[in-house]
Amino acid sequence: MSYDSVNSTINRIGFIGNYLPRQCGIATFTTDLCEAIAAEYRETTCIALPVNDIAAGYVYPSRVRFELAEKDIDSYRRAADFLNINGVDLVSLQHEYGIYGGPAGSHILVLLRELHMPIVTTLHTVLRDPNTDQRRVLDEIAALSDRVIVMSERGVEFLRQVYGIPPEKIDFIPHGIPVVPFADSSFHKDLFGVEGKMVLLSFGLLSANKGIEDVIAALPAIVAQHPNVVYLVLGATHPHVLRNEGETYRLSLQRLARDKNVEGHVVFYNRFVSLEELNEFISAADIYVTPYRDPAQITSGTLAYTLGAGKAVISTPYWYAEEVLADERGVLVPFHDSAKLAEAVIDLLDHDSMRDAMRKRAYLFGRSMVWPQVAHRYMESFERARSGRRNASPGGLVVQPLDKRPGELPPLKLDHLHRMTDDTGMLQHASFTVANYGEGYSIDDNARALIVSIHLEELVNGEAFDLASRYLAFIWHAFNKENRRFRNFMDYQRRWLEDAGSDDSHGRTLWALGTVIGRSNAPALRNMASWLFEQGLPAILDTTSPRAWAFTLIGIHEYLRRFEGDRLINQIRDELAGRLLALYQSARSDEWRWYEPGLTYCNAVMPQAMLMCGQWIPNKEMTEAGLESLRWLADLQHPDALGGQFVPIGSNGFYQQNGERARFDQQPVEAQAMVSACLEAYLSTGDKCWRIEAQRAFEWFLGRNDLNLPVYDPTTGGCRDGLHPDRANENQGAESTLAYLQSWLELRLAENPLQIMEA
Repeated sequence: MSYDSVNSTINRIGFIGNYLPRQCGIATFTTDLCEAIAAEYRETTCIALPVNDIAAGYVYPSRVRFELAEKDIDSYRRAADFLNINGVDLVSLQHEYGIYGGPAGSHILVLLRELHMPIVTTLHTVLRDPNTDQRRVLDEIAALSDRVIVMSERGVEFLRQVYGIPPEKIDFIPHGIPVVPFADSSFHKDLFGVEGKMVLLSFGLLSANKGIEDVIAALPAIVAQHPNVVYLVLGATHPHVLRNEGETYRLSLQRLARDKNVEGHVVFYNRFVSLEELNEFISAADIYVTPYRDPAQITSGTLAYTLGAGKAVISTPYWYAEEVLADERGVLVPFHDSAKLAEAVIDLLDHDSMRDAMRKRAYLFGRSMVWPQVAHRYMESFERARSGRRNASPGGLVVQPLDKRPGELPPLKLDHLHRMTDDTGMLQHASFTVANYGEGYSIDDNARALIVSIHLEELVNGEAFDLASRYLAFIWHAFNKENRRFRNFMDYQRRWLEDAGSDDSHGRTLWALGTVIGRSNAPALRNMASWLFEQGLPAILDTTSPRAWAFTLIGIHEYLRRFEGDRLINQIRDELAGRLLALYQSARSDEWRWYEPGLTYCNAVMPQAMLMCGQWIPNKEMTEAGLESLRWLADLQHPDALGGQFVPIGSNGFYQQNGERARFDQQPVEAQAMVSACLEAYLSTGDKCWRIEAQRAFEWFLGRNDLNLPVYDPTTGGCRDGLHPDRANENQGAESTLAYLQSWLELRLAENPLQIMEA
C-alpha cells in the first residue's frame, strides 16, 4: 500500500509534549506523530518542544528546539515567546494531565494563552467524571484550541456530552501505528529463545495499575492445559514509579510467579525498547494480553500497536478496548478476574482457526491507523484550524499591553532562605542579613517556610523536597502529644521554651500541614502531615482567636483539595466558619465592616477564609461577608490621596474602632496577607480588580510605598523587616522574607487561576 505525499499551506509546525528519549507513552506518540508528518510533508518544517521532568533533561535529537521545565512556570511563557517569534504557523499540543506542571497540568495554560497562531490539541485522556481542576483545565484548553482531536468515538461522546464542546470543533483520528506486515509469529521467536513456545505478551512501562499480576495468577491453569506457554513482560518500570518506589512492583510480580510455581514460564525484559525491537517482540507473540485495571482509559498505544500488527488480543473492558476490539477483533474478560482470563487464553490456544480469523480482522481494521494515513488526517485538521483562524476576526496586538499581560515579577532568589535555614529548621531573626542564633526558632516561621517550600515544589524548584522535609521535621518535633498542641519557641540549644504555643501559631501550623496534604506530590511528606493534622486539629475548637480559626480554615480547604469527602473535617470547617461569620455579623456596622473592634496583624486572612468557606460549603452569607470586609479593608489601605499605593495598618498601635490608625511600623506580613486574600477573591469572582489589588499589595515590597523604598532586597533574596516612619528596618528576618516569597509564589500561581487555593 502506498501513501502519496500532498502539499500543505502550513510551513512550520511546533509540537508540544514529551519526546524521545524520555521514556513514556506520550513521548513515543509525539515523536512518532512529528516524524510521520515530517516524512509525509517534506516542505513543512517540524520542530518539537518537549517537557523535562528532571533537571538534567534528555539527549534530544536536532528536531527539538526548545525545552520546557515541567514545574517552572516561566519556561512556559518563554516557550510561547519562542513560538511567536520563530514563524511557527500552528502548534500541535499533546495533552495529558500528568506531564505539565501545576494542578491537573494547568501550567500549560500560561503558554497557550500567549500564542498567536492556531492550536490543535490532541487529548490523550478525556475523563467522564473529572475533578474541579481537571474540568477547568480541559475546558480552557478546549476554549483556547482551534480544534481538538481524540482517538476514540467515546472520547468524542464525552467531549460533547460532558464538556459541551461543539461537534464541529472535534476531530476523531485514531492512534497511529507503524506499518508492519501480517507475519507468522514463529518468524521472530528465535530472537528471544522461545522457539516452539506459545507466547503471551504484555508490554509498556510497568506500574501497579497494569494488572500484570492477574495474568501471572492465571498462568497455572493455562500451563496445565498448554505446558509450552511462556509469558513475556516487556518494559522498564515507569521512571516516576522507579524514583518514588524503586522496583517494588516488579519484585512483587517475580515473587508471585514463584509462589504460583510458574517462574519457568515468565520472562521479564526490563528495558525501554526501540520501535524496531518492539515490532520484533510483537511479531513473536501469539496472544497479546492487556489486563489494565482502570476502566477510564480512553486510548492505549500498546493496544493500538498490537491490534494493527494483527495479533490475537485479550483485554479487560476499559473504554478504548471495548471500542477497538468490537466485532470479534479481540476478547474481553472482566477486570481482575484471573479465572476468566485463563479460560479466554486456553480457548484461543485450543482453536487455531478462531485465533487466525481474529488476527485477520484486527489487521484489516488497523490499516486506517498506520502513521502515513494518520499524518494526512492530522494535516487535514491543521488546515481546518488555520482556515478557521483566517476567517475569524483578527486578534489583539502581537505584543500585549500591560493590562493584558501579568505583571512582571523579580527573578526568584532563594539565597537568604537557605541562609536562614539550618539543620534544625528556619531561624527566627537576623541582624541585617546574618542569622541571629540567640533568638532561636519558632513554629510560626517554620510553618510559613513549609508553605513556601510546597509552593516551590508546585512551581519551580528541585530542592523543595529537602526544604519541606526539614521544616516538617521541626513541626513534628514541636507537637506535644500530651496536650495535642504545637509548641512555638525553641532556643538555639534546641530546648522548647513552652508546652504549648499561641492559638495563632497552632492555627498557622494547621494551615501549613493542610497545604502539604493538598498540594505535595511526595507521599512521605503527605503521610506525616496527615497524622499531625488529624492529631492537632481538634484542639483548634478550644481556641478563641479569630485569626487562628481563619488560618485553620485555609489549611482545611487545602486538605479538602485531596480529601473533599472527609466528614469530620467538613464538620470542623462548618463550626469555625460559623463562628467567624457570627463575629462579623455582630461587629459590623456601616462605618466598620470588620470582625472585631480593631485591626491588628494579618488582617486580610479573615476575609480570605470567609471567601473560601462561602465558595466551597457553599454559603452565600459567607461569600458576601468576605467580599464586603475585604473591599472595606482594601479601600482603607490605599487612600486615593496617596496615589493608590498600599498602606498597611501599622503595628505601632494598630487601629481601634473610633481611634487613630497607626501608619507605621508597616510589616511585610500585611502585604502578604492582602496578596493572598485578593487572589482568593479573584478566583471566587473572576473580577480583575482583585488581581490589581493583589499586584498593588505586592508592589509595596518593591518600593511602591510611603517611603518609596524597596523592602525586598534583590541582592540577597531577603526582605527587610518593615518600614519605620523615616527608614526601612534593615534586618532581614524569617517572617519578612517568607512573606515576600509566599506572595511571589502565589502571584505566579495566580497567573493561572486554577492554581489558587480551593477545596
